[in-house]
Amino acid sequence: NTRSEKHLATNTETDKEEMRLKLTVRAGQHGAGPATALGWTPSNDLFSAGDDHKIFQLQQNTGEVSEVLDLGAEFFPTRLEWVPAGGSKAALFAVASAEGRIRLVSRAGRVEKAINDAHVGAVIDLRWSYDGTALLSAGEDGVIKLWSRSGMLRATLVQSGSSVYAAAWSPNSDQAVYTCGKSLVVKPLQPSLKTEQWRAHDGVVLCVDWSPVNGLIVSGGEDRKYKVWDGYGRALFSSSLQDHVVTAVKWAPDSTLFAVGSFNTLRLCDQAGWSRCLEKFSAGSVYGISWTADSTRAAVACANGSVAVAHVLDRHIEWGGFEVTNNAPDALQIRNIATNSTETLEFRDHVVKISMGHSKLVVATVTQCLIYTVNSWNTPVMFDLPRESTISLIRQAEKLLLLVDNTDGLQIFNYDGRPCSQPKFPNMRNELFNEFTVALSNDAVAVRDHRDEKIVHLLDTSTGKPLGKPLTHTIDIAAISLNQNGSSLQRQLVVVDKSRDLFITPVMRTQHKLEKLGTMVRSCVWHDKTSMLVALTDSKLVVWYTPETVYTDKAVLGKTKLELDVSEYGKGPTVTAFNGSTIVIRKADGAVLYAAVPPQPNLLLQYVGEKQWAAALRLCRFSKDETLWACLAALASANKELNAAEAAYAAIDEADKVHYIQSIKDIPTVEGRNAAMALFCQQPEEAENILLQAGLVFRAIEVNVDLFRWDRALDLAVKHKTHVDTVLGWRQRYLERSRRKETDAKFLQYAHIEVDWEKIDAKIAQERENERTRPGAKPFV
Repeated sequence: NTRSEKHLATNTETDKEEMRLKLTVRAGQHGAGPATALGWTPSNDLFSAGDDHKIFQLQQNTGEVSEVLDLGAEFFPTRLEWVPAGGSKAALFAVASAEGRIRLVSRAGRVEKAINDAHVGAVIDLRWSYDGTALLSAGEDGVIKLWSRSGMLRATLVQSGSSVYAAAWSPNSDQAVYTCGKSLVVKPLQPSLKTEQWRAHDGVVLCVDWSPVNGLIVSGGEDRKYKVWDGYGRALFSSSLQDHVVTAVKWAPDSTLFAVGSFNTLRLCDQAGWSRCLEKFSAGSVYGISWTADSTRAAVACANGSVAVAHVLDRHIEWGGFEVTNNAPDALQIRNIATNSTETLEFRDHVVKISMGHSKLVVATVTQCLIYTVNSWNTPVMFDLPRESTISLIRQAEKLLLLVDNTDGLQIFNYDGRPCSQPKFPNMRNELFNEFTVALSNDAVAVRDHRDEKIVHLLDTSTGKPLGKPLTHTIDIAAISLNQNGSSLQRQLVVVDKSRDLFITPVMRTQHKLEKLGTMVRSCVWHDKTSMLVALTDSKLVVWYTPETVYTDKAVLGKTKLELDVSEYGKGPTVTAFNGSTIVIRKADGAVLYAAVPPQPNLLLQYVGEKQWAAALRLCRFSKDETLWACLAALASANKELNAAEAAYAAIDEADKVHYIQSIKDIPTVEGRNAAMALFCQQPEEAENILLQAGLVFRAIEVNVDLFRWDRALDLAVKHKTHVDTVLGWRQRYLERSRRKETDAKFLQYAHIEVDWEKIDAKIAQERENERTRPGAKPFV
């Protein structure tokens, strides 16, 4: 009995996502003075600068260090920033100095532009915009300036009374956040827009970074804390008191992690702010942090002149009884939980991304993509990746996988390694794709627009071309997801907007109408095999067994869901997977919990998918659960299965709907019954199309009159040159009963047509007889 199973069965594990850092310290790379600035090239070579006035390059393939440029004895570098890989094909970086100067330098070490009077006093921070067309500089003089890529001054954005120790671009490069004493300030580039300011720390704010992917801001200060904020200044996380002042913070490019640097300390945190690992080393204060484009390594500039490179290890994923751990830079360990056996996979390059689902393990290294099947770890499908490309995201469907890289953007492959398509759309920015804004199924890929976050592009996986017009919401969208089961006609898209409302819409519709499912939703996940959907709200775990019921019968939608209290999970849990009868939930502190749902809904959906309506009815009768009956009622109605729908609605005491279904059985033609069920499922256009294609014009006219769609009824009558007088007669009777006069010009132009009820009744009777005796007409059994 499912009623007795409606409880939350949880099992807390130790945090399996604890990571570790493999730290390599290159002591004294910049002599006795500090290393003050560093940055990775798009091809993942490391450039660093220090008080020895020199810029060095560390080749990652060979480990060799070579001098690139001598800046001169009067140039003390403070910051080094490379143009983003997606922003410019030319390799260029900017370096700033404590004397207020900026140099634009090519990869070969040639100074392309020298700006000698950029600021009065030190230039403390430099940031390229994400498209690489603008450079932001912040100085000791309290001024923030904007420069073109060629080094020409565009504007002075900020003039404040205190030094600006750090600044960062917003995700769309239309705002900047900067430090101002103990406060953070968000300044729009357009002067007419409002500036936001809030007190962020109890001491001076020393560092700040703004993620282009999740839109979150991380800051650190002299109060020995690091904090996470949203783009509006609302506090999301505040750390405990650290041992030392926080001197550097930096988001990884994929924004799943950020690094925090302080005296002799490097810490990795997830996007919720919780610490994933901590590394202690003797190198003094951390002056700067830079991540590789693939988010696997972070480089640290240290006060003792050392440059440290930290490789992130022990990244962990779990699927279908397998655990995969990135236990070495170029290796994965796979554990079969059922047998406790392990397998080690080694690669010629370091691992960049891993993903597992649908019985496939997908591994992206620096140069290759490898696809493993869970029952054959020795024979992967392999294909080469473009040179100097960096895979930032992998998404999987049952038959397809999607790769996102910084050069070619979206690429769809089958599991044989053959390319299927390369979808593109206007305003596409490869660095902004992430798991919340890209969704994949076998026949469709959904992508949130990068310029207008109210828009979702729906694209064909086989051709890469749009599936009709983009979906447009009224407010910005935070996350999207596609269901994985069924045909393309059953494809559903759910969106969570930034008001945390959950909506659903069919993908294969010319006009997308968003139907609201829930509110205050933090995260949601589709079931891996069926159309069930689970969402976490502020205090409840909600499972919609048949969310498509919102299209067919909203009145019973509330009866088709399961709600469980999860208030004890604390703040910020997320649902990560829904497989079989198990829901996987990750708490904000990293603990993994499991919630069990009854198995009967899953079994019911399998029966319906196989058209085993008798078995579905037996299951509901055995379970005696109203939720199952409501699900069957909605599913039977959508599939136009009258007997199952009648029994299900009777079981949940919907007498009016039972009566309507019984009346449908009296319709003599299959097409007429199907049209009536389409009307029952709130699909009048589909009902009309069914009738017109079957040649049942009179019934199509009658349907529109019953729905008070008088204009459409008259249009059909005129177009098919039949029953114009019938429509006019029904209209007259309607107006007489409501004591109104005709004012519609469309009907007034046919006022000369005589309304003879004897003739009309005779025609209607003849239409009924014609329908009853037409070929293929038969009573419902």
